[in-house]
Amino acid sequence: MQQKSRLFLRALKYSIPHLGKCMQKQHFNRCTFADHYYSRIKLKKYHLTKCLQNKLKISELARNIPSRSFSSKDFPPIKQENETSLSENMDAFEKVRTKLETQPQEEYEIINAEVKHGGFVYYQEGCCLVRSKDEEDNDNYEVLFNLEELKLDQPFIDCIRVAPDEKYVAAKIRTEDSEASTCIVVKLSDQPVMEASFPNVSSFEWVKDEEEEDVLFYTFQRNLRCHDVYRATFGDNKRNERFYTEKDPSYFVFLYLTKDSRFLTINIMNKTTSEVWLIDGLSPWDPPVLIQKRIHGVLYYVEHRDDELYILTNVGEPTEFKLMRTAADTPAIMNWDLFFTMKRNTKVVDLDMFKDHCVLFLKHSNLLYVNVIGLADDSVRSLKLPPWACGFIMDTNSDPKNCPFQLCSPIRPPKYYTYKFAEGKLFEETGHEDPITKTSRVLRLEAKSKDGKSVPMTVFHKTDSEDLQKKPLLVHVYGAYGMDLKMNFRPERRVLVDDGWILAYCHVRGGGELGLQWHADGRLTKKLNGLADLEACIKTLHGQGFSQPSLTTLTAFSAGGVLVGALCNSNPELLRAVTLEAPFLDVLNTMMDTTLPLTLEELEEWGNPSSDDKHKNYIKRYCPYQNIKPQHYPSVHITAYENDERVPLKGIVNYTEKLKEAVAEHAKDAGEGYQAPNIILDIQPGGNHVIEDSHKKITAQIKFLYEELGLDSTSVFENLKKYVKF
Repeated sequence: MQQKSRLFLRALKYSIPHLGKCMQKQHFNRCTFADHYYSRIKLKKYHLTKCLQNKLKISELARNIPSRSFSSKDFPPIKQENETSLSENMDAFEKVRTKLETQPQEEYEIINAEVKHGGFVYYQEGCCLVRSKDEEDNDNYEVLFNLEELKLDQPFIDCIRVAPDEKYVAAKIRTEDSEASTCIVVKLSDQPVMEASFPNVSSFEWVKDEEEEDVLFYTFQRNLRCHDVYRATFGDNKRNERFYTEKDPSYFVFLYLTKDSRFLTINIMNKTTSEVWLIDGLSPWDPPVLIQKRIHGVLYYVEHRDDELYILTNVGEPTEFKLMRTAADTPAIMNWDLFFTMKRNTKVVDLDMFKDHCVLFLKHSNLLYVNVIGLADDSVRSLKLPPWACGFIMDTNSDPKNCPFQLCSPIRPPKYYTYKFAEGKLFEETGHEDPITKTSRVLRLEAKSKDGKSVPMTVFHKTDSEDLQKKPLLVHVYGAYGMDLKMNFRPERRVLVDDGWILAYCHVRGGGELGLQWHADGRLTKKLNGLADLEACIKTLHGQGFSQPSLTTLTAFSAGGVLVGALCNSNPELLRAVTLEAPFLDVLNTMMDTTLPLTLEELEEWGNPSSDDKHKNYIKRYCPYQNIKPQHYPSVHITAYENDERVPLKGIVNYTEKLKEAVAEHAKDAGEGYQAPNIILDIQPGGNHVIEDSHKKITAQIKFLYEELGLDSTSVFENLKKYVKF
């Protein structure tokens, strides 16, 4: 998921996609819960080259922390930048700019981590952290830090935080082949210098104390766990201490600064339960104050305005999110007053707080809405957004008069919208209209599952396509952790539609598209509901004239591999080919191995087969690895990552070997002329759970699909070159 801004539900971006075999990336992603980070995300129009792909890596894979603190004195001293090094940084910056200006461009929008603070804009350009006095004047900039000093392979900035008085800036940096991140603190002066460097930082925020000193609060991730919170000061009064440790290994910790910067919230949560502590922004060294002790099954997230806390929570009936509020000095649950309720089957995507308004970003019946609540008179204005839109991208904004955001879809680049409170109207970005709006269609369909449940689908195809039954179909599915199926813009998806493919996104139970209950109905001993939903979706598509089994392909990432692998075992005749990325395929053995870093955190999603025979036997019914048998399978292409800590390579290799053995055994009995499916395992170097923008990965997957379906891929690769440099 693209890094977005705002509040509460970015917590679930931490908790659910990043709590295990999932992600969305966004990875989030989904345009799903935004991870606030209070940084402004700006979309620039660039050609997607390799040097810019790094700038897309802004999903937050944070969760867990080491048990010791770090300070600047723990690290080798960093040589201060002199005039020569600054000049070299300028030269590097100019080389990147020249390259961008001289190469051919297919304009579309991508994400760039950026934050606006005071009179400056802070962002990454090339291999440098820079700031500019005018965000529209690219010639007026100052190089603050050269990322190459960290000796990392193609580093990129994940997020940026500026201290209140702009004495310091902190930036989290990582590479595309690892989840590990480094936080640098740069002192802003005539010659900026790196003040400190911290490894494995997860979330971080600045607060100014009563003595006007900047305090950096931060958490660490180690072994995919995030349990400790630290605070540090710099300059002449260096101080670094750990002041909170979460004892329960099934929970993780992240930080969020309320939009008005009044409170820093320490959020402790697992997949179904949360607890929030407040740090007073005026007295950051005082002990944190507990809002409400954790209650099993109760989730809540906190924002602040005018001495009141606004609490998004699922407490009470129905067990979906609702908005409550209470005085900041009486935060306990018995004082929460109901303020606003959502319709049933509504997903709360995000919330943004303004001086006089609260804005809710919602998904209802698979369509997007914005609800604007007037805090002075409790009025509510509900806006139905364009039907082509599949996800939000939030834009941090300090202007109390406007609420900007963007809308996106898998085949359409993000487009800017602004709600202006004074006019009470929504304004959309003007300019050239993307031709995809006239050459393609988006359909909202439903399938009936075995138990009668209606399962939503989103389908894309060319407007002028004839005889859709003869067109290739690519089905997407996820169905875990309460996360929405990721539907952000992907160039290769657009190219496929342009080449005549049908794309279908199946929003099965276990995901979050219809709210918290939709997730509950597809986890633990209801996981088979997601499999039944996926089967119903594909059969419904075929029944309504969208493609046929011999032209149907299925793709999934991470935990989505559970449903795909299960369908290949139970109904392989529905599919011709499958592509999987970092797939979770051996649920039983993984969940029985408590030495793995995520097993304890995953129990509420998959169950505990080590201590509960009911869970063990249920997992055996659908686990892809456990149910492989000699039969005809679709061809399978798996992309795995060598040092992936979330989905260990061992389980993927074991699955692939067992699948090949079953295919070979079936081929012996199938007789002459039988063409066995291709089973391909492509192991990529690195330890990131997903390298989303790897052109090598994209090329391999598309090539595989075209070859398996016997299609000519010449035109699709020519069109793809407009977006990805090979």
